[in-house]
Amino acid sequence: MDNNIKGRMVYFLGIGGIGMSALARYLQSLGYGIFGYDRTCSPLTKALETEGMFIHYEDCPDLIPDDIEFAVFTPAVPDNLKERNKLKEMNIPLMKRAELLGKLSRQCRTVAVSGSHGKTTTTAMITHILLESGKHFSAFIGGIAKNIQSNVLIGDSHDEFIVMEADEFDRSFLHLSPYISIVTSIDADHLDIYGDRQHLIESFNQFVDKTSDDGIVIYREGLPVKTNKRTLTYDIDMADVYARNIRIENGLTCFSVKLLGGRLLGNFKMQLYGEHNILNVLAAVAACLQLGLDSKAIADALSSFEGVQRRFDFRVRNEKICYIDDYAHHPEEIKASLKAARNLFPDKKLTVVFQPHLFSRTRDFMESFAESLSIADSLILLDIYPARELPVEGVTSSVLLEKLTCREKRLCRKEDLLQLIEDIHPELLITMGAGDIDRFVPEIEKLLLR
Repeated sequence: MDNNIKGRMVYFLGIGGIGMSALARYLQSLGYGIFGYDRTCSPLTKALETEGMFIHYEDCPDLIPDDIEFAVFTPAVPDNLKERNKLKEMNIPLMKRAELLGKLSRQCRTVAVSGSHGKTTTTAMITHILLESGKHFSAFIGGIAKNIQSNVLIGDSHDEFIVMEADEFDRSFLHLSPYISIVTSIDADHLDIYGDRQHLIESFNQFVDKTSDDGIVIYREGLPVKTNKRTLTYDIDMADVYARNIRIENGLTCFSVKLLGGRLLGNFKMQLYGEHNILNVLAAVAACLQLGLDSKAIADALSSFEGVQRRFDFRVRNEKICYIDDYAHHPEEIKASLKAARNLFPDKKLTVVFQPHLFSRTRDFMESFAESLSIADSLILLDIYPARELPVEGVTSSVLLEKLTCREKRLCRKEDLLQLIEDIHPELLITMGAGDIDRFVPEIEKLLLR
């Protein structure tokens, strides 16, 4: 980016998104004045306002300043938004969030973390390890990393790397130019964009082919990744980098990491749980080794990694109640989180509150959702959060509820949720979803701590 930018202004359409807000914070650190619109006021937008950004919550073109240099928008912003059309009339250059990330990815060596699941935690892990190791870099994380209490780490002109998530939605990651590309998983999702899993796979392979010739592609063993670039695989079982002797000790997940051929890389421990998080560690370890870190530095840093908000996020944990909040919104994510909870608390009754996200996703994975959610002992199902979509005939939470086989199941309106939780006195509670269920988390915390 041009460093001679004092007094310049950027406009964000959808500034409250986790990825958009990270970019807004980054550009503000460079001296840009930040203005923006979001349809919903949230704790994140309030934080941005506290940081000096100017945000409003009504689609009102008159509130757009005249001297905007360029505007950034997300694919979730509808074409008929009045402010979007006004910016076009003003001949303001409009740039997708992914395009801006693409420009940043070409400034220095970029670690780009892709995958249907696991990319946020893996990105945050790599960020934490590099930060603890004293590296100069910037990072863009698709969640609030607990160690830094932010979704962005702002470096300086001496940055050695940029770490960022590579989002497959709307093929956004094809704008990036990675030095290290990581693929954590390729499960069918965003079929409203891709149509079928094969087209999704093709897009992931287009992404890894953008890796620089002197870089490397890191992916989980067994994924349908095909590339002529240099590669490194990881997995729980045999791969170039793999885990052994997995166990829980003193409340920590402990395991050994080995390289193909059996050489011990080191013994690791972390505060996170579940096989899916061990996989995330293996991807992060592989990437950090490629960036020149030694295994001891990686292990030392990992032990203090606290995770990401809304990723198997312990909110209350005492003798009476354990409450976990999780962003899981795909059947595979739900299965991984509920299995981790089962393993940690085998004797507790597992109550899950789930808010389905998108009519299309609920339709496409109805049977898989039913199978994954039925791991719970008791399931409380909220209405589908529509986000950018209109209702789809025959796709409702009631239809999904009928397919569930758990012992207890019920529908619940959002306005009745807190009272229901108070009435049932859960001993192990998990709230799940990518919609607005997170707005209830502070109130549920208060309720359970009474």
